[in-house]
Amino acid sequence: MKANIKETTQKRIVIIGGGFGGLKLARQLSNSGYQIVLIDKNNYHQFQPLFYQVATSGLEPSAISFPFRKIFQKAKNIHIRIAEVIQIVPNNNQIYTSIGIINYDYLVIAIGTNTNFFGNAKLMENAIPMKSVSEALTLRNTILKNYENALIVEDNEIKKGLMNIVVVGAGPTGVEVSGTLAEMKKYILPKDYPELDFQMMQIHLLEGSSRVLGTMSEAASDKAKKYLIDIGVNVMLNARVKDYDGSIVYLEDGTTIKTNTLVWAAGVTGNKIEGLEAKIITKANRIKVDRYNKVEGYSAIFALGDIAFMTEPDYPNGHPQVAQVAIQQGRLLAKNFKIMLLNKPLKPFSYKNRGSMATIGRNKAVADLPYLKFQGFFAWIVWMFVHLMAIVGVKNRLFVFINWAWNYFTYDQSLRLIIETKKKK
Repeated sequence: MKANIKETTQKRIVIIGGGFGGLKLARQLSNSGYQIVLIDKNNYHQFQPLFYQVATSGLEPSAISFPFRKIFQKAKNIHIRIAEVIQIVPNNNQIYTSIGIINYDYLVIAIGTNTNFFGNAKLMENAIPMKSVSEALTLRNTILKNYENALIVEDNEIKKGLMNIVVVGAGPTGVEVSGTLAEMKKYILPKDYPELDFQMMQIHLLEGSSRVLGTMSEAASDKAKKYLIDIGVNVMLNARVKDYDGSIVYLEDGTTIKTNTLVWAAGVTGNKIEGLEAKIITKANRIKVDRYNKVEGYSAIFALGDIAFMTEPDYPNGHPQVAQVAIQQGRLLAKNFKIMLLNKPLKPFSYKNRGSMATIGRNKAVADLPYLKFQGFFAWIVWMFVHLMAIVGVKNRLFVFINWAWNYFTYDQSLRLIIETKKKK
């Protein structure tokens, strides 16, 4: 069965994935000389850097999600299809999907990454990742339901497990979610649950290496650790998780921590896609590409963003898996596709590092910019501005700004709702 997409005289570019890279590429090719087919499992773009705020009741999912069809309403050459890609068939220039076969002249793989549990089945079953809006909502529901249950149990050990939260991985996501949870413990949860003793609640941030925010400068790492400790987070470095059974975390050094909530932010691996030769897939499931984002050994297949493994002199081990890489690659690949129509030489990709930032709660953030490193209140303001401007849609930016302003001036979050889909019988 073939998917119902109108055939034209234009060459067709099929983009798999509407994350930062895929979306940037599609937008840059809007109303170009190509027919664009954008395929995604969801009908919306997700702003991943703010998943943790959905998980901690600071924002609604709709504030950081934006429908693809709204984005491309005026782009007559772009066709959206909600589907799962099953396999690539390079010899036929086709992909097999859940809605049928789709032909392509050029294929762009921008499927991003998923949570890496490093083969631990129990962690996969019991820990909560944060790589999608739905997973962020799962975490929010879990935390709130645990506190509701803590009200009705008498055994203090059981109560402790319901109230404690462990976050594994001290990258930006782990640091940001830990800091926000610590502020909830101080300002919000005691007002919601006055019957509970919040001296019992412990927030643990576990990191397998010797410092938090390991990809940032030592100054940023040290300051972030200090901020976390000051607001009550138990930071445990060189702490490697061995196992988790849903109620107890077991560390490699023999330490155990009682918790019913384990947030896993300790690693990612590329999403898998069938049909490419095994020799071009790295250990982290990234796809080897050249400096033009062309997949090695294929003339019509490209990959960009987190899934692409590209080396250049300054990045011999590949680029960092961050939004800026995907956005810059998407922008240049769009330019190169336009250049192809003119039969002119393509431009090689070179990553321009715009810096990195992380927030650790109210008035506290760290920023490493190319020529300037700073921490504190000003870094927090810069972090908010950069993230606000990066969100798709003016309406979304307004909603996020209003929520942030409300949270800042009232020391409260108004979105502590347990919302679950009804299970089919």
